Amino acid sequence: MRYIGVLALLTVLASAIWPIPSSYTSGNTILWIGSDVKVLYNGGNEVGSITYQIEPQLCSNNVTTGSHITSQIVQFAIQKTYSTIFEKNFVPWKFHPRNSAFEPSNEKEKQKFITSIKLDQLAADPPNIQRPLAGDVDESYTLSLTEAGEATITANSSIGLVRGLTTFTQLFFKHSKAGVYTTLAPVQISDSPKFPHRGLNMDVSRNYFPVKDIKRTIDAMAYNKFNRLHLHVTDSQSWPLEIPALPLLASQGAYEASLTYTPSDLKELQFYCAVQGIELIVEIDMPGHTASIWFGYPELISAFNIQPNWATYSAEPPSGTLKLNSTAVDHFLETLFKDLLPRVKPYSAYFHTGGDEVNLNAYTLDETVKSKDPAVLQPLMQKFVDRNHNQIRAAGLTPIVWEEMLLTWNLTLGNDVVVQTWMSDQAVADTVAKGHKALVGNYNYWYLDCGHGQWLDFYHSTSSQYYPYTDYCSPLHNWRLMYSYDPLQGIPPSQAHLVLGGEAHIWAEQTDVVNLDRMVWPRACAAAEVLWSGAKDAEGKNRSQVEASPRLGEMRERLVSRGVGAECVQMVFCTQNGTMCAL
Repeated sequence: MRYIGVLALLTVLASAIWPIPSSYTSGNTILWIGSDVKVLYNGGNEVGSITYQIEPQLCSNNVTTGSHITSQIVQFAIQKTYSTIFEKNFVPWKFHPRNSAFEPSNEKEKQKFITSIKLDQLAADPPNIQRPLAGDVDESYTLSLTEAGEATITANSSIGLVRGLTTFTQLFFKHSKAGVYTTLAPVQISDSPKFPHRGLNMDVSRNYFPVKDIKRTIDAMAYNKFNRLHLHVTDSQSWPLEIPALPLLASQGAYEASLTYTPSDLKELQFYCAVQGIELIVEIDMPGHTASIWFGYPELISAFNIQPNWATYSAEPPSGTLKLNSTAVDHFLETLFKDLLPRVKPYSAYFHTGGDEVNLNAYTLDETVKSKDPAVLQPLMQKFVDRNHNQIRAAGLTPIVWEEMLLTWNLTLGNDVVVQTWMSDQAVADTVAKGHKALVGNYNYWYLDCGHGQWLDFYHSTSSQYYPYTDYCSPLHNWRLMYSYDPLQGIPPSQAHLVLGGEAHIWAEQTDVVNLDRMVWPRACAAAEVLWSGAKDAEGKNRSQVEASPRLGEMRERLVSRGVGAECVQMVFCTQNGTMCAL
């Protein structure tokens, strides 16, 4: 990457784009932008040229295809661009020397304005634009801003235009008196993602999150160019997802009657993701992590809430797993999928069937099995997963599983199945060596919930052995550790294409609406840049924390301005003084 213009130690704000683009040059000409600027969109060669005011009407969450969804995606992106630049911007005093006169004059006669924003989509969107398989959508873009005030974003898809407009907003700052400006013209950017799957896995079962809080998270994800929201929507502790064909699941399994996601809630979230180039992937974890089913359908669950020895039968309380050789369970899953999968399909190409942390001891209490012998259980697990995946494929979806199904249970999985790894880099290598597509997310790096201490309580008899009560994945993974993670570590070049990308994970044992934002942001931004830009720079070296830190500090300010309660990256002394806080 090459910088033109200012990037001195005391002016670290210049060119502070996040995630860092593939190629980026900038200058030092000041341009202003007004809310009356026109946006010209060529319609992606489908719907004809359209001229917008920069703030169009928001679109509705109807299932759409072809040119209509393309138009909605672009309209929504323009509205977000307007909101970000003019309503949710910030004065960047923290990134300039103390008491410096860093702002340009805003005298009207001296202002030079951007005259137009041209959005040039070079090809029609694919028909599956709102439910693509990884790699189906070209997210690349180029961005040009001339000294004369002409802005052009060119892309091969509407989602590429979305990514380009996101970058465009990061060129501008609010003036303390009035107006919005950039000091970086002329700008030339060419950009594309390293990985096609760039996700956040959000657990909404152990604690409930209202739709508005999930939508705020989606907004922050889009601003970091994430493109997958993986909703871990059910678990042993609660079942908040309403399934009309199985009403007792949520009415009895949710923590409280109002803490559920209705079909319309799910659709609203799916559409809100789709118009921002994010695919919402639903996970129903099974056969373990299913104790909450017992509250409505107790006949389906074995080893439910064994106390006080729950740890013998599960990873977390309450224990409980779907019976593994039960026709009643088969009928239940048939009904569940028949209800849910048609509602997933319009917005996703994938469905996640879980499969992590299955405890063999639970099956000693399963009257359909009465064994913990792997030789007995493995063929039953194979039959269980085959039944589920056959129905998922018949519904037009691609299955995803946790790594244990492949690497611990040694199941034979279809070539289409994506394997989500979490325990080690070796798991990634073993997955691709078996020819499967893999998602990374090593808990030693990308688990956002780690390091906050135990959420379990300990009796006097056991307390001393757990002191000082750290959790299993301590310490807290700060952004620098997350930034150091290379998804391709140890992967032969011939198998690198099988690593689709990865996900950062926010498990919710100790996360709720009060601390959600600061648990996720800005640390997840580090994963976002690794997945978009790659862990290595153009010279093949690990990316520099010293270079990244001021850019991440600016991204944090942009998130806060957009209503996200992201944690601080550094104190103001550091942001005002370049590398004085480097060691």
